[in-house]
Amino acid sequence: MSASNNHLVIMAGGVGSRLWPISSEQMPKQFIDVLGCGRSLLQLTLDRFKGIVTEENTWVVTSERYAPIVHEQLPELPHRNILKEPFPRNTAPCIAYASWKIKSINPKANIVVTPSDHIVMDTDEFRNVIASSLKFAGESDSIVTLGMQPTRPDTGYGYIQLDMTASCPRNKNIYRVDAFHEKPDLETAQMYLADNNYFWNAGIFIWNVNTIVNALRIYANSISNEFEKLLDIYGTPQEQSEVNKAYAACERISIDYAVLERADEIFCYPASFGWSDLGTWKALHESARQDSQGNSIVGNVDVYETANCIIRMPEKERVIVQGLNGYIVAEKDGSLLICKLTEEQRIREFSGAAPGNK
Repeated sequence: MSASNNHLVIMAGGVGSRLWPISSEQMPKQFIDVLGCGRSLLQLTLDRFKGIVTEENTWVVTSERYAPIVHEQLPELPHRNILKEPFPRNTAPCIAYASWKIKSINPKANIVVTPSDHIVMDTDEFRNVIASSLKFAGESDSIVTLGMQPTRPDTGYGYIQLDMTASCPRNKNIYRVDAFHEKPDLETAQMYLADNNYFWNAGIFIWNVNTIVNALRIYANSISNEFEKLLDIYGTPQEQSEVNKAYAACERISIDYAVLERADEIFCYPASFGWSDLGTWKALHESARQDSQGNSIVGNVDVYETANCIIRMPEKERVIVQGLNGYIVAEKDGSLLICKLTEEQRIREFSGAAPGNK
């Protein structure tokens, strides 16, 4: 397998406003330095694929409104590699567009599809898993998804059930998928954790371009047709207007529902490399660097008698926090959030508490 055939598709069109007030529809979390490391989640996503995929073979699918932000944050990418969705249609149309676009350029391409707003702590192990999965997908007609080793009975993730009785002959780290499961209740999640053959669905997929377009033809034919008929249009001045028409004709559906839960030859690489989708403030607190008192702080902040808090404040503001334990303190553009980490779900449910929350 030639590394020149490796392509990366980063999905960056979501509104990502769960970390309100620092994220919003105007500036979703994928474009924010939520870890305080000087790089946005989108930039960190690109960083961890260095050495596996070239910038020339990296594609970002985003909405038209966010395309300028992508250009600003990833100036090393060719402008033609920023694919613009006219409106959201979930992941199946997004992946169909990118796959047919890549096939028009390289019919031998092997593709990794990844969200833009997740974090990975052990990037070396991540690269090992991706490289191994790309080799496996490039030598077979298989779809590979990554399963994260669960560390707790989490009800916020979908799960992948694997047949752990035997690994694949081509790769001892990869197993056949038995079933995909929706986000469970706590009792079911506890059962999944005890059974040892259930893994969190990370939403990261690896396949050969011909494998995915053929699967789309079979299981999501109406979506596939819209982008296959544009093979002679990609790269021309007419591409965007024709893609806009194609999106208008597509149903809103995820790649999981459209293809993965229906197709044969679905495999999973169970992995552990410090992954989180940062879907909550609690998840961000657990993933971010903490001081000796368990505080994760970004900004010009001094704390006293304070523990187990996550604090995100603009650098221009001087903030002093005293006497808090287990709180979120975050401010942006005049909106201030102060609440217990254990109560963030209730806060999201308050009418008007987090405008634009999705």
